[in-house]
Amino acid sequence: MDTQLQKQQQTILVVDDNPTNIEVLFDVLDAFGYRVAIAKSGEVALKRMQSSLPDLILLDVMMPGIDGFETCRQIKASELLRDIPIIFMTALSDTVDKVKGLKLGAVDYITKPIQHEEVLARINVHLQLRQLNQTLENQVAERTAELTESVTQLKAAQTQLVQGEKMASLGQLVAGIAHEINNPINFIYGNLRPAEDYIEDLLKFIDCYQTHIPEVPSPVRDCMEQIDLEFLRKDLPQLIRSMKVGADRIRKIVLSLRNFSRLDESELKTADVHEGLDSTLLILQYRLKRHDNGSLPITVVKDYGALPQLECYPSQLNQVFMNLLANAIDALEEQLQADQRATHAQSTHYSTEHPPTIHIQTLQQTADRVTIRVSDNGSGIPEELQPKLFDAFFTTKAPGKGTGLGLSISYQLLVEKHHGMLRCQSKPGQGTQFEIELPVRQTAASHLLVSLS
Repeated sequence: MDTQLQKQQQTILVVDDNPTNIEVLFDVLDAFGYRVAIAKSGEVALKRMQSSLPDLILLDVMMPGIDGFETCRQIKASELLRDIPIIFMTALSDTVDKVKGLKLGAVDYITKPIQHEEVLARINVHLQLRQLNQTLENQVAERTAELTESVTQLKAAQTQLVQGEKMASLGQLVAGIAHEINNPINFIYGNLRPAEDYIEDLLKFIDCYQTHIPEVPSPVRDCMEQIDLEFLRKDLPQLIRSMKVGADRIRKIVLSLRNFSRLDESELKTADVHEGLDSTLLILQYRLKRHDNGSLPITVVKDYGALPQLECYPSQLNQVFMNLLANAIDALEEQLQADQRATHAQSTHYSTEHPPTIHIQTLQQTADRVTIRVSDNGSGIPEELQPKLFDAFFTTKAPGKGTGLGLSISYQLLVEKHHGMLRCQSKPGQGTQFEIELPVRQTAASHLLVSLS
């Protein structure tokens, strides 16, 4: 699909009460190949977007009725509209006003009188960024759909999973997803450096031109002023750096997925427990953040002691960490939902002074044994249910929320494969703590068991 056809499929909504501004912007955008929609007030713009979504919004700040700031706030509050990039248009030069707009969710500012080249350049940049984000989101959605389908298939083999098959299947699945995500992100990341070099070369050429030809022709000087050359020189490298930061973040997530699965370490290896815990936390990071429903984010307190490298099966140990941390998050989310259902007349479990918290503690108890504790300050587990926690297919979660295999498999992996222990302490209303005890060396632990038998 050529560039011109892509532009014809993209709609720019211009929200401005000034007919002259509307006419100028319509002519410029239409000539450049964009579809242009017009709204002369914030109210009209919001109504229009209920039936037709634009790809980008040029929004005037000063308008009768609701101003641009309030219009932006309502757009960002709508789940349907919040992802549409908004560029403010204003004659205001006050930094406070600009910061206010950016905090409300705008991606950029254009100062009046409007410069045609600047408008087109900024629109092009933000449309490309949005298209890149949508491409990445689509890839994630496709992989998520594949993961969901795979998990559905895995449920049919729950008995085999209890016997250890779950580890191999899940490890391969996670590694496969990491590999598939790694290919497109490496392509993006690899092209950012040449793009940065090209930009530096162009800026050097401009410096050379200005040095040796200080008296530039009037048309060239006018063009430099119209495109705000000095601003582009400062902003363009920053845009590239921001894109590199985002791409590097995705690469780190992929690395964590690989560290989590560690299929190349199916035999006994020495591994860093803290590295496994941190990789698991990074995978679960999206569940720890503040959600759109206004619930408090989950705080993670890491109290890591000095531990030696453990002789273990790293992927299996990581699966235990995943089960325990995911269960802790589930317990905290259930209590958060209960708090939200509570009326103002009732006291709630959490507050800003007493937030939902997961505490991870590691310490070396003796020369040959280490302890890992995962605690939460949720509502706890009723005493009558605690003896059944490690039974296969037993779950305290609502139907459809759990298989009842996580703790039973974790217990099996720790006790039978790692010669360790898994214990639970819980008090209703105060929270739950799972304690793992592991030997530093598996060979020594197995020899001890043989001698005792």
